[in-house]
Amino acid sequence: MATNAFAAGAYAAVQNIGQTSAAAGAGRATQTGELPDFSAMVGSALGSVRESGQAAEAQAAAVAAGKADVVDVVTAVAESEAAIETLVAVRDRMIQAYEEIMRMPV
Repeated sequence: MATNAFAAGAYAAVQNIGQTSAAAGAGRATQTGELPDFSAMVGSALGSVRESGQAAEAQAAAVAAGKADVVDVVTAVAESEAAIETLVAVRDRMIQAYEEIMRMPV
């Protein structure tokens, strides 16, 4: 079961995904006059999810070697699962928005 601290950490991680990409895009927008790059933001989110999965795998390997606590593994796996669920929800909303746009009359 997720604790309040875990939920707060997962929420903060999701918020950081958008802020780091937006900050990078905002910096570029002021330098070149372009809008923030959506694909860069999505790429950053994918990278963050990949990193959380790798951290969970590293924790599992550490437990197998007897160097970590099982609680750390459960926390890392739960954080990775939350990140994947968030990414899937965003993907579903993007697909839904695309389908809605395609149904619009021209």
